[in-house]
Amino acid sequence: MQDAHDVSQSDGHTAERRARALERSGRLDIIRTRGPSDYALLDSGQGRKLERFGDIIVDRPEPQALWSRKLASDTWSRAHAVFSASADDEDKGKWRFDKPVPDRWPVKVGEVTVTCRLQGLWHVGLFPEQAPHWDWMLGEIAKVSGERPRVLNLFAYTGAASLLAARAGAEVTHVDASKKAIQWAKENQAASGLSDAPIRWILDDAAKFVAREMRRGKTYHAILVDPPKFGRGPDGEVWDLFEGLPALLKNAAQLLAPETSALALTVYAIRASALAFEQLAADVLGARGGHLTAGELALSAEGGGAAVPTSLFVRWTSS
Repeated sequence: MQDAHDVSQSDGHTAERRARALERSGRLDIIRTRGPSDYALLDSGQGRKLERFGDIIVDRPEPQALWSRKLASDTWSRAHAVFSASADDEDKGKWRFDKPVPDRWPVKVGEVTVTCRLQGLWHVGLFPEQAPHWDWMLGEIAKVSGERPRVLNLFAYTGAASLLAARAGAEVTHVDASKKAIQWAKENQAASGLSDAPIRWILDDAAKFVAREMRRGKTYHAILVDPPKFGRGPDGEVWDLFEGLPALLKNAAQLLAPETSALALTVYAIRASALAFEQLAADVLGARGGHLTAGELALSAEGGGAAVPTSLFVRWTSS
């Protein structure tokens, strides 16, 4: 691993900024969470996970759940719906409904409301393992003084982070390439009583938007980056995580406010390492100094069951 004081001498930054050595933890951390209070991981194992979102229990695939289940089969049979993945694409498949499920239902996430749905994909509209990032973000924007915090949420999906930031008083720019996801996020905004909150809803390719904001000289106090492995922009742009992330992250780093700022990257990629993304972030952010940590997010089960690893993360703060 690169020494914490090894900062590039050819990056174009001033000698003063180069002297601000980036502090790296030197280890990969595992952040375990039970998620928001209205969510529970009930059990996992044998390639599945049993979860409660509000009042609805779902049984979904979880390839990393290699262990045995803790709860009896009759508990698993209480699920309202079971998702069966497609043999060709694990992100696609269909739901089997064993009990009535409303078209949409509310789940409380802190002081906001996210509306969950069971549609064609196994995603229900909420990633509960992100709760520690949301709390961390709120702590970071609380450090901003003298102006209203500005938050950029990239690949923002249904907007839980955007709404929490807005509830805390931030100006939020919410960027997603899916018109359907942005409409879903706006419904969550209304359900949370935040219709007048200063949120910009941007339907755009994240990489293109970040590049334009950089040319405009825009800055943000907190940036959240939660890219998919693959995707398409609204105009057919192709996104590939391993090809597109280095340039996107480099440009996003230019949007960080010069004094108090923070960035969180979450990656759900298969066959990847938190160390790889930590080293990419160090390459991009090293000359700014600050503090960098990396590791995995994991959901802890009720009753002391096995934790389910969900994603990789990197966090950087200016102080």
